Amino acid sequence: MQLGVGIGWRPEIADTIEALPGIDWVEVVAENICPGHLPDSLLRLRARGTKVVPHGVSLGIGGADRPDPVSLASLAARAEALGAPLITEHIAFVRAGGALTASRALEAGHLLPVPRTRDALRVLCENVRIAQDQLPVPLALENIAALFSWPGEELTEGQFLAELVERTGVRLLIDVANLHTNRVNRGEDPARALDELPVEAIAYVHVAGGVEKDGVWHDTHAHPVTEPVLEVLAELRSRVSPPGVLLERDEDFPPAQELAAELSLIRESVGSPQLVGVSATGRGLRPRTSAPQAPERLDFAPPARPEPDGEAPRSNLALAQASLLEALVAGGPVPEGFDGPRVRVQARALVAKRAGIVAKLAPELPRVLGPGFRPAFFAYATSRPLRGGYRRDALDFAEHALVHATLYPAQRRDLTHWWQDRTDARPPSRTTRLVRAAAALVRR
Repeated sequence: MQLGVGIGWRPEIADTIEALPGIDWVEVVAENICPGHLPDSLLRLRARGTKVVPHGVSLGIGGADRPDPVSLASLAARAEALGAPLITEHIAFVRAGGALTASRALEAGHLLPVPRTRDALRVLCENVRIAQDQLPVPLALENIAALFSWPGEELTEGQFLAELVERTGVRLLIDVANLHTNRVNRGEDPARALDELPVEAIAYVHVAGGVEKDGVWHDTHAHPVTEPVLEVLAELRSRVSPPGVLLERDEDFPPAQELAAELSLIRESVGSPQLVGVSATGRGLRPRTSAPQAPERLDFAPPARPEPDGEAPRSNLALAQASLLEALVAGGPVPEGFDGPRVRVQARALVAKRAGIVAKLAPELPRVLGPGFRPAFFAYATSRPLRGGYRRDALDFAEHALVHATLYPAQRRDLTHWWQDRTDARPPSRTTRLVRAAAALVRR
């Protein structure tokens, strides 16, 4: 199925996307739409023949738990409402703990890498088959970017993806920006990954911008696409003509002409013969002399399904992921074998992302607290996992700030009014908070 060149649909740039020339399709974050109340912009795009693909971010198909039937039904409903040709998600875990580990359930609020081990692959394959059985259209899975690696990995990125495709018939969404991110952050060669993975299984490709700070590449989706990312795209194009390529932009949206210019660069990278075989000198990409492959028309029907290999791999993965997530979101110790500084960088990044989401949902909080908002939020969130969603997080943070933060009288008054307007209650005193914390420790 040929998709062409597309862009990630976001409500902030909906009008711009409708006016951009040459947009063959769009991708929408599945969790951000309601099947019965699609945005007018998406309805207009569909009416003129533009394909719309739902892109999930919260399924956590790489986690130890089997996919949630309610989440799968929700994805299926969105695909059917959009008339989508396929559904995409990520090879990642987003939560851990709970029943499998007899510990508290934790949410990451972010896509985290799965260990590239044969046991983790076994669990992932079973999860993929469960999802495939429940979805009305083909599933494609995306490689993610990461700041750290798991200890004891047995497979490379390309080998892991190749075995996943062979065992399940799932399609691939290859993010070339993530391949570049992993080159900088984990020393992995994008060309080797492309050599090893089955390029004929690619459903489409993501391209996105980022920025490098202190030797770490941040896949921000808020900066222009860089030349190294376009070089990885050209390297992929030297192996296969992808059915579709999509530009992702999630924040700091530029003017329409800048988006159009980025799309033109992408079209050039996948369509201009002179770019085939581009190498990135000094960056790990290898020049190629062969002509690109013609796209293969293959049906990826899942192969015969073997019996599950018991629950031991799933239980072991559950314990490992829960231990890591405790370190990332709850102030726990870094598990043995991990790069401690990198895990701590990831933990700070998760808190920063969480603060940004709370600031968007409750813009009154940064207005009231001013420059003290982020320091106060970091003091609150570093050892307090997300619970009950981000709106609950905003309320919990305001309550914490009223008790623990040093506030001017006007700030305390405004923050108290904001909190009371949303809870119809009086903020608890410091004594009440201490009693609650002690009771919680006793219950554990």
